[in-house]
Amino acid sequence: MKPRLLVTISMLGLAVFLAMPVGLAAQEAPNYSVLYAFTGTNGDGEFPLENVIRDQAGNLYGTAFNGGDLSGCLGAGCGVVFKVDPAGNETILYSFMGGADGANPAMGLLRDDAGNLYGTTHGGGDLGGNPICTAVFGFPGCGVVFKVDPTGKESVLYAFTGGADGSGPASGLVRDAEGNLYGTTGFGGNFTGDCPGEALPGCGVVFKLDPSGKETVLHTFTGDADGYSPFGNLLLDADGNLYGTAVAGADSRGTCSNVGGFRGCGTVYMLDRAGRFVLLHTFHGADGAGPNGFLVLDGTRNLYGMTYFGGDVNSSPCGVGCGVVFKLDTSGKETVLYSFTGGTDGGEPAASVIRDAEGNLYGTTFIGGDVSGPLCSGVGCGVVFKLDTTGKENLLYTFTGATDGSNPDATLLLDEEGNLYSTAVGGGDLSCSPTYGCGVVFKINSDHCAEGDETTERPSVDPPENVRELSQQRLGFGRFGTRLGP
Repeated sequence: MKPRLLVTISMLGLAVFLAMPVGLAAQEAPNYSVLYAFTGTNGDGEFPLENVIRDQAGNLYGTAFNGGDLSGCLGAGCGVVFKVDPAGNETILYSFMGGADGANPAMGLLRDDAGNLYGTTHGGGDLGGNPICTAVFGFPGCGVVFKVDPTGKESVLYAFTGGADGSGPASGLVRDAEGNLYGTTGFGGNFTGDCPGEALPGCGVVFKLDPSGKETVLHTFTGDADGYSPFGNLLLDADGNLYGTAVAGADSRGTCSNVGGFRGCGTVYMLDRAGRFVLLHTFHGADGAGPNGFLVLDGTRNLYGMTYFGGDVNSSPCGVGCGVVFKLDTSGKETVLYSFTGGTDGGEPAASVIRDAEGNLYGTTFIGGDVSGPLCSGVGCGVVFKLDTTGKENLLYTFTGATDGSNPDATLLLDEEGNLYSTAVGGGDLSCSPTYGCGVVFKINSDHCAEGDETTERPSVDPPENVRELSQQRLGFGRFGTRLGP
């Protein structure tokens, strides 16, 4: 059986599970369907980690971290760019080789009016760059920014060296009216920064790439008050300001100071057009920990997002809380809109929320849901949820870990008809990576808007005796750490 590179977004660790009280809405019965299940064979991809985007014809585009040409990346394949048409037919638009073209696309895509696709890979590129990238990933290169044109031709727009320019791109891209691209790297930049828990040196950067391919570092994280490891897409507003999050750092003496090697619970920041860094919020644990980027801005300039941990830090099965949905107003005041329990309501949201015209928020969680199921190590395979303007959660779908998928790791896409689309990193074709599967692209039809009945039942979480060991297996070696497995 070929080795596979397994990826996780977990950061801090889990404690034993406890029964938790919660108020949520009953399971809804949406029209859920799997549009495509990855096979990992015959050039297909496996393990889609991020969201899909959609064109006017209804085609979906995304990336898979592994698969493609299995001669690269230790036999696991270096990942693909794919397209799924409205009939569910998949086309591989590009298969990464793990050399100068890049390896392991961990984030979503950006598409321009001409049909070109832009994205990043976590490895590959400058094969003569920082050797630490090779030591960590097992193959050379510190990542690239790439373009795939409508004919399937890939061009590397920039290859990171692993130095002051950054290494290990940790976001997709946003694009301004002049064609400049913006993103982040999780590592590199300032090599004197104290960034514990990370496999590579440096605390990460925010970068700009102009149409000529010139990179400019807009901010280098220090690992101090500004945080470190800025994972997740940036938000670009109409005034040219950039908003993002750093997954850790800042409050070095708080709840997250000695958990999993991390220091601090992370930050929310803004970079204005002049390049001035503004710290908008520092997380302390109860208000969230480990923010995921992917912020949403409403008409009155409130920001919305999620954190992977935090919330109820004292009685949480996730160790330091199972994550929150938060709102940050223009004065910098943060409000926790919902705190996950890790039970039937979900836990450890690895992406962020999207917002509809009525102010409802939609998202996914990596674990939770059916915690009594036989798959997903007894911690649940994740859920899709809706959070209304009163803070009531409605479950739109609970994953079983079978052919429907497991562990959604990506932000949702909402189309003009109210349908939701995204990916789940596991499940689907269970013969692909027994017994986990290689992931799916899914759709929830617009009739998810029907509300369920509210309940105040207490979901009971009865973990397996080896829950800590199972959790550590899932944690691996960091957000984009690699681990050989069956």
